[in-house]
Amino acid sequence: QVQMVESGGGLVQPGGSLTLSCAAAGRTVSRNNMAWFRQAPGKEREFVAVVTWSGGNTYYADSVKGRFTISRDNAKNTVYLQMNSLKPEDMAVYYCKTALRRDNNNWYDNPYDAWGQGTQVTVSS
Repeated sequence: QVQMVESGGGLVQPGGSLTLSCAAAGRTVSRNNMAWFRQAPGKEREFVAVVTWSGGNTYYADSVKGRFTISRDNAKNTVYLQMNSLKPEDMAVYYCKTALRRDNNNWYDNPYDAWGQGTQVTVSS
């Protein structure tokens, strides 16, 4: 069974940092493009970052580039998202999921896998 279990969300002040974790049960992170997506209240779910299975290359949405870092620990089969300089607009539920590529600037979730519960990131003073 495939299940992505996100954790690490919480409340952080603007400018603060937070690191999210994703335990990718049922998928091997070293053999899948692993991505983070997020959905803010009233907004569409959007792509945040991805690390590719082939070479471990990373790609980011423009909105988080330079502030967020995606990484993986193959031994732990876990994906991380380090978030720095958080802004109120980063407030959302964050999800991890295997991803597919249209091009390097256009990634989408693998429809073969289900969305997990996500983890809430709240950025507030």
